[in-house]
Amino acid sequence: MKSTHHTHRARPTTLLATALAVLLLTATGCSSKADSAKNAGDGADGVKAGPGVTDEVIRLGALTDLTGPYATLGKSIVQAQQMWADEVNADGGICDRRVEIVVKDHGYDVQKAVTAYADLSTDVVALPQVIGSPVVAALLDDIERDKVLTFPQAWAASLLGRDAVQVLGTTYDIDMIAAVDFLTRTKGLGKGDTVGHVYFEGDYGANALEGSQWAAEKAGLKIAGQKIKATDTDLSAQVSALRKEGVKAVLISAGPAQTASLVGVAASRGLKVPVVTSAPGYAPQLMKTPAAPALAALLNVVSAAPAVSSDLPGVRKMVTAYEKKYPGSLLDSGVLSGYNAARLMGNDLKKACEGGSLTREAVVEAHRSQSSVDVGLGTAQNFSDKAQPASTEAYIHKPDAEAVGAAVNVEDAHTAPGVAEYLASRSS
Repeated sequence: MKSTHHTHRARPTTLLATALAVLLLTATGCSSKADSAKNAGDGADGVKAGPGVTDEVIRLGALTDLTGPYATLGKSIVQAQQMWADEVNADGGICDRRVEIVVKDHGYDVQKAVTAYADLSTDVVALPQVIGSPVVAALLDDIERDKVLTFPQAWAASLLGRDAVQVLGTTYDIDMIAAVDFLTRTKGLGKGDTVGHVYFEGDYGANALEGSQWAAEKAGLKIAGQKIKATDTDLSAQVSALRKEGVKAVLISAGPAQTASLVGVAASRGLKVPVVTSAPGYAPQLMKTPAAPALAALLNVVSAAPAVSSDLPGVRKMVTAYEKKYPGSLLDSGVLSGYNAARLMGNDLKKACEGGSLTREAVVEAHRSQSSVDVGLGTAQNFSDKAQPASTEAYIHKPDAEAVGAAVNVEDAHTAPGVAEYLASRSS
């Protein structure tokens, strides 16, 4: 194990061969935390272990959707995280241990997810993937009780405020503040204009609406809201209502099917106004549907991550490796999102190892001790304040059928004006 100390402390000497072996293995540089209690939970190298950790293996868990509405996304995230694990293991593992990821499919069914968590949680140290706001919401208390560091593939602000749960990047409200800023800066919207906001019922839509309403009030705009269910895939009625309202632009906080319907119907009925969604509302497959020309003309996407077609060296390296490992597989935002989460989790595990403990509590502590983590796949993340998003910077993408991942960056990551004020008002 690598030393994190510049000075070597004298240790109590012992003639026991086991103690000598431990000293040799730890290169005389492990922290006092590892020395203090060589109990039954310690590994042969003196690193304190807990659920999911042996002398050979660090076991991580994934609660994903491989058979439900987000099956394509789930597959991308699972494959990207497996690629990361294979890369790490080929390089000697983490803390001299092999990384394994145990995958459970919940099919976007909350009850199945609760059962799968109960099954999985006894033997994993952390969860680099849990898909779905309703799923994470149902598991929050269990995750916090078990102190299992969890990275949701969900971005509702209601998931903030817990030690063990980390929303990566921005939250939906921050995205919509960025969206309103983008519309007023680049699409000519101004005081007195009306903006439509079509949104899913539940945490995703409610949190997005908080952001759009706050930003609209600041800009002198009016929000015309249209709440929809996840099962609504024909948005003709919503488009008719928004036309009557005379909207100059539309925000949509839903899934890719709803975005395609909204933009396609709007274009066919002459409502050719800019539309902005956040990352979960767009998928590359949409550019192979009849809505593709309308999407290319009207849609923009706010995302905490760069487009997969980005020329960031880290992203290009990931794309090359993914295409080689999974030829013919779709390269979408899920690949980048999953790989980024895995890389960040790897950082946390390495940091915990350097501190001499791979217990769940130690991994959470290592995670929360970092205020600027950049793994080269987008913006730096601040994990030190559990009540705030890890980042407030968002990119703007545009659909492009010819690009890798069918999207290109239009604007680089930046924090929209007003975000700091909004966060201060929300926490007060």
